Amino acid sequence: MTFRHRFLLLLVTAAALVSGWAIEKAPERRDAGSAPTVPPNILWISCEDMSPRLGCYGDTTIPTPNIDRLAREGIRFTNAFCTAGVCAPSRNAIITGMYQTSTGGHNMRTQYDTYPAKTGLPKEYSVVMAPEVKAFPEFLRAAGYYATNNVKTDYQFEAPPTVWDEVSNKAYWKNRPDNRPFFAVFNNTVTHESQVWQRKDLPLRADPARIKVPPYYPDTKTVRQDMARFYSNIRDMDDWVGDILKQLETDGLLDKTIIFFWSDHGDGLPFVKREIYDRGLRVPLIVRFADGRFAGTTRDELISMIDLAPTVLTLAGLTPPTYMQGRAFLDPQTGRRPATGQPRRYVFGARDRLDSEYDRVRTVHDGRYQYVRNFFPDRPLYMDIAFRKQQPMMAELLQLRDAGKLNPTQMLWFRPNKPAEELYDLTTDPYELTNLAEKPAYAGHLKRLRKEMDKWLTETNDLGKIPEKELVQQMWQGADKPPVTAAPQATRSGDKVALSCSTPGASIAYRIGDSKSWQVYTKPIDIPRQQYMTAVAMRIGYTRSPEVPVTP
Repeated sequence: MTFRHRFLLLLVTAAALVSGWAIEKAPERRDAGSAPTVPPNILWISCEDMSPRLGCYGDTTIPTPNIDRLAREGIRFTNAFCTAGVCAPSRNAIITGMYQTSTGGHNMRTQYDTYPAKTGLPKEYSVVMAPEVKAFPEFLRAAGYYATNNVKTDYQFEAPPTVWDEVSNKAYWKNRPDNRPFFAVFNNTVTHESQVWQRKDLPLRADPARIKVPPYYPDTKTVRQDMARFYSNIRDMDDWVGDILKQLETDGLLDKTIIFFWSDHGDGLPFVKREIYDRGLRVPLIVRFADGRFAGTTRDELISMIDLAPTVLTLAGLTPPTYMQGRAFLDPQTGRRPATGQPRRYVFGARDRLDSEYDRVRTVHDGRYQYVRNFFPDRPLYMDIAFRKQQPMMAELLQLRDAGKLNPTQMLWFRPNKPAEELYDLTTDPYELTNLAEKPAYAGHLKRLRKEMDKWLTETNDLGKIPEKELVQQMWQGADKPPVTAAPQATRSGDKVALSCSTPGASIAYRIGDSKSWQVYTKPIDIPRQQYMTAVAMRIGYTRSPEVPVTP
C-alpha cells in the first residue's frame, strides 16, 4: 500500500479494538476539500524558562536575529499562555492537549524525584490518565508521519513506544525513511534556570548596565549579573535556532515545513518561574508557514498552550479528538482560527506541589485582568524550593530579606500569608503589584472572573482537590505499584494479523523481523506467514506489557 493511500485512511486507536469498551476515536482525516493536498512537515523549536524577552516582542536588551526572522516570516502571537509556571506540568498539558489538572499531571514532578521523605509519595510515578487520552504525536505517527524528539520529554509519564519513532540527542528529520512527512521536536535547555549558575563564569553577551531591573528585585550587582547571564543564554539559544533554520534550508525543506517556536513557561528567574502571574505564564509563540503566507502578521487573541496539540493535528489534515480541551487556532488554508473553533475569552493556569512543597493556586486571565485564587491563603506565597537557591540572586534575595533590607514591593513575595483572592489590571499594573480584589470599582471584574474560575474548576474536573497520595492510590487501583498492561493478543487470517489488548486505553505497537523500530498498530497488518512479528501494548501510566512474538 502506498503512503498516499495509507495517509487517507481513517485512524482508529488501538484501544478501540477492545471488546465492549467504547472510547474516543483517534483523529480522522478531514474531507479532501479542506485537507492539505501534500502533508506538511511540522517542526517544533522549543526553549525552556523564557518569557517573551526577544527583539520581535519589543525587548532590545540582546539581539535575537534568528527568532526575529521567524517573526518577520511568520505569525507572532502576543497573548500566548502556558498552563503552569514550571516545566513538567506545562509539558504534560502541551503533549496531551488537556489541562494538567484534568489529567493528574499537575504536581511538579511525578517522575525522577517526588521527594518521598517529605511527601510520603513513591519516588516516582507515571500519571494514569483517562483511557482515551494519548500523547498526540501517536496520532501523527498513525497517519504516516515520522515523529522525533531531540530530546526532552518530561511529560509526567513514560511514553509508550507508539509516541515517537525516535527520542534521543540524535533524533532528526534526516533519519526518516522514504522522505515521509515529519513532525520533529528540538528542545534547547540553555535558557533553563539552572544555566544561570552553571554558566555564570562564561563571558557575557549582554551588558549588565543595560538590564532593566523590575521593581520586585533590588537593583544590585548580583541581580544585574544574573539577569545579564540569562539574556546571554537567550542569545546563545537564538544562535541555535539559526543553526536549525540553516540546516532546513540546506536540506531544501524550509519551504516545505511549518515551524513553531515557543517556550514552556516564563523566565527561569526568582518570582517568575513557578509563579502563575502573567510573567510566569506568558510565553513567546511564533508560527511560520512553509510558503510564507501571513508573514509579518501579529495576532493578539488568547492562546493556551494546550491549543498546540489540536492545532498541529489540524495542520496535518486530521480532526482533533473531542476529549482534547485545547482548541485549534490555525486553519491550514486561511491561517486563521478554523471556522468550527471558538476564540478563547479566557486562559487558565494552575500551581500545585513544587518539588517538596505543597500549594494550590488557580488563575484565570482575560488578556487584561487576571484573577488568582489561593486555596491555602495561610501559607506564604514564597515556596522554599531548594533547587533555585543555587542561583546567586536568589541567595542574595534571601540574605537581604533576613537583614530587613528589602523594600515593601520587594517583600511582597515573602509575606507570611496571601490573600484568598487577587485581581490585577495588566494595563495599569504590568508587574502585578497592586491587588484590586477589595476595590469596589473592580467588583464587576472580580465577580465575572470568579464565576469563570468556578465554572472551569467544575467542567475540567480539577484533580488538585484530591490529596496527591490519595490520587496515586486511585491511579494504581489501591495497589502499591502501577497496574500492568495486558499482553496483546494476535489473530491471524491468511496473511493478515489483527492485534488487540484487553486493557482499556492501551496503545499497541509492533515490529516486523529484525527491525528495532516500533510501529503504531491501527488495523490488521499484511504479513506473510514466513515473517515473524513482535507486539507490545502499553496504557499511559501502566507498566508496559511483555513483548509477544507473533509466530507464522
